[in-house]
Amino acid sequence: MPDKKAGQTAVANADALKRSGKRELKKALKRDWQLYLLLVVPIVLVAIFNYAAYPGLRMVFMDYNPVKGYEGSKWVGWETFRRIFSDADFHRAIKSSVVFNLLDFLIGFPMPIILALMLNELRYPRFKKVTQTILYLPHFLSWVIIGSVAYALFKPSSGIVNVILKNAGLIESGIPFLTEKWHWAVTYLLIGVWQGMGWGTIIYLAAITGINGELYEAAMIDGAGRWKRMWHITLPGIRGTIVTLMIMSLGRIMGSNFERLKIFGNSQVKDFQYQLAIYIYEKGLGNTQFSMSTAVNLFQSLIGVLLVLLADRIAKWLGEEGLL
Repeated sequence: MPDKKAGQTAVANADALKRSGKRELKKALKRDWQLYLLLVVPIVLVAIFNYAAYPGLRMVFMDYNPVKGYEGSKWVGWETFRRIFSDADFHRAIKSSVVFNLLDFLIGFPMPIILALMLNELRYPRFKKVTQTILYLPHFLSWVIIGSVAYALFKPSSGIVNVILKNAGLIESGIPFLTEKWHWAVTYLLIGVWQGMGWGTIIYLAAITGINGELYEAAMIDGAGRWKRMWHITLPGIRGTIVTLMIMSLGRIMGSNFERLKIFGNSQVKDFQYQLAIYIYEKGLGNTQFSMSTAVNLFQSLIGVLLVLLADRIAKWLGEEGLL
């Protein structure tokens, strides 16, 4: 009998919570209906462009012809993947993509953290704001604009950097920043770091503002200098943000930016420039092999998901909350 009463009580409590939740939802919708209405547009866009296209992935198992459509195209099973994995150009593109993305990660990931720590220590608010704006602006520039500026700066004969170095007597002939593959690799990586570091810096600065200021006051009273405060308070305080962004960055190890590669590409650096985005464009879209381009993109996405899951598991194993 007591068990029956306890069960009835639990059911009654669950019903009460459900009714209370419905009342709260109605109240929130009535109070903030404008915000929920604005939220409908991005939700619809995500549903259309991110999820509605999923049924189209079946073209990777077809010799897809846009004229014939899905119904008229021939089903080939795993043949598309066999062609891709046996293609020497695909292996070359994977190698270049992984190497350059790993270098991008190793060089570019610490930079926003270092910049955020430096900016956080500035004591002049106006100078700090101006510096943040200057660092953040390249994130909004297209690669077309960045490429145009880069060519104006780094051309071997007439680039501003080479002209200044020649006039200063530091070099005799122009440095081939963009026309020799090893110089190109360094230039390509550093320009990418410069373009992206402002975005990460703003995120880390926002995380730093959430650290309790009393911790810094207590550390100063105990005689801790700036370096010790950064090491023992600031970095541990933003560790969760660092782990989250690191997991997201690892998911892009197999990716590549077509616009960035195309802008800086030329025949003299094709060995390094030939990454998966170029492979997809030339072998897939350029030759109207839509099944092949979709299959390579699907492969990239699956590897990215596996890397994110692996990084998340490692983060949890090390005691962090992880992303998922």
